[in-house]
This record gives sequence, C-alpha cells and structure tokens, in this order.
Amino acid sequence: MLIGQTRPENSGRRDVGRLSFHVKRRPGVLCCSRFMVRILAITNQKGGVGKTTTAINLGASLASADLRVLLVDLDPQGNATSGLGLDKDGLSTSIYDVLLRDADPASAICPTEVDLLQLLPSNRELIGATVELTTASRREFRLKRALESLHSHYDFILIDCPPSLGILTVNALAAADSLLIPIQCEYFALEGLSELMNTISRARQIINPRLCIEGVLLTMYDERLNLSGQIRESVQEHLGHQVFQTIIPRNVCLAEAPSFGKPVLLYDARSRGSNSYLQLAREILERHFPGPLAEVPKIEKKGLSP
Repeated sequence: MLIGQTRPENSGRRDVGRLSFHVKRRPGVLCCSRFMVRILAITNQKGGVGKTTTAINLGASLASADLRVLLVDLDPQGNATSGLGLDKDGLSTSIYDVLLRDADPASAICPTEVDLLQLLPSNRELIGATVELTTASRREFRLKRALESLHSHYDFILIDCPPSLGILTVNALAAADSLLIPIQCEYFALEGLSELMNTISRARQIINPRLCIEGVLLTMYDERLNLSGQIRESVQEHLGHQVFQTIIPRNVCLAEAPSFGKPVLLYDARSRGSNSYLQLAREILERHFPGPLAEVPKIEKKGLSP
C-alpha cells in the first residue's frame, strides 16, 4: 500500500514534470531487447555508501527511458521499499516468502508511482532468512531461481543488496549479470573493497562464472572539499576504466526524497541529484548499446505530472 507523504506547501519545491528518454533506433535494431534482461546487483558491504539511493533512482531513471524495470529489495532494513512509498510493515507477501516459502515472485511484486518501475519488497522478516537459508538446499541459488520466471517481463532487474557479504548478498551474486559498486567519497572509501573483490572472484569460480563488474560509482561527492577530489583521483587510479564517468553529488533533494516515498526524479526533476542519475542511466545504456544508439537517451522536458 502506498504511504507517500504530501509535500508541504512551504517546502519551496516545485514539480517540473517527468523527464523522458527518447530513443532513436536503427531499422532492425532493438534498444534493450525485450528478449534479454540485464540483472544488476548494487552491492558494497559498507553501509551508508548510497546503495539504496542508487537502486531507487537508477531504477526510476531507466524506467523513464521507457524500459521495464524491477527493483528487488534484498535488504532486511527495507529502505528501498519505504523509499518508493510502500508500507513495509503492511506487506502480505515479500521477498522473504519468495526465498523461504517458494511463493510466486509475481504475487509479491508491487507497482510504484513511476510507470514501468515495479518493486519486489522487503521487510524485517528477511532477517530470519540469513539463519534459515543455512540449512536450505542450494541456498545460494534461491534468488536466481525465483527471478528466472520474470526475465521475459523486464529489461532491467536491479537488486539492492544488504551491507554485508552474507548469504543474501551471495544470492545476489549468483543471480546477477554484473555488479554496480557505490563508493562514498570519504576517507574510508576503499576500506573493504579488496574483500569485496575477493568475494566476487570466488563467486565467479564457484557459483557464477559470467559475473562481471558493471562499474564503480562515486557517490556523495562534494566539490568544495579537497578530500572528495583526492578520493576521486585515488579510486580512478586504482580501478581505471571500471569507474563510471558519472559522479553522484551530495545533494539535499536526494536526501529528502525518500521521506516522501519518491525517487528524486518525481520529487525535484531539476535537481543535481536527479540529473546525475539520469546521466548514469544514459552511461549504462551507452555501454551496452554503442554506435548510433550512443546518441541516446535524449532528455526532454514534458508537461506537469498530475
């Protein structure tokens, strides 16, 4: 059930309508083929780096490109669920039921305020999964098996992982085609990254040989601070081409939007935060659809949303 708050009249924000990607296609070429889904796990065992913010706003930005997107909330905190306006304590079916009770994933999927963006929600029940899955057969493949029935219905599936390298994250690694790794532009940015890379390497060897790194995303960048610039240079030096050109700034609208149960694209489409995630969506599409398709998506303003 939707629980999005009403924006206060004196908030100073003004709806400017949705932004939409307009995709030009060559004859005979499909952009984001309806017969192939791309599964991205958004992961970093450090908390507070922008995983959920990225999951919500990248999902909304891809959906605004007329792509069918499913966001899987795999974090027991359920912040992606509440951040998209759903009451995580009032769910009849959640990702917990899908993983532990073999519930049909389609029965748990919820709509959001963003057309073409849907959510497989989570809540505190998922905490029990970390214990219950330890004795389950083929426990690391539960999510992969559940998502297989949904492949034909979506162009992108985004998985919001918990801040750990436990069994839930292992399930995401087994199900994903690639990983998007947010790194906060602060002093301990690279702390634990080597451990994550080792886990990815082991996952390739044991459970998912096709797993690759989609990219490393710098988040909470503050151009006023010398430290942010130093972290940016350090990450780019160590990881090179794996780092996205798009950088997510520290932005008030990105921080405020979840309390209204909205992605920033619906909260304030003109904000720097909104623009940065639209740019990230464009960069991801350009990586997978180069050539003439790299000219898109083109962003145009549309009329006011109702």
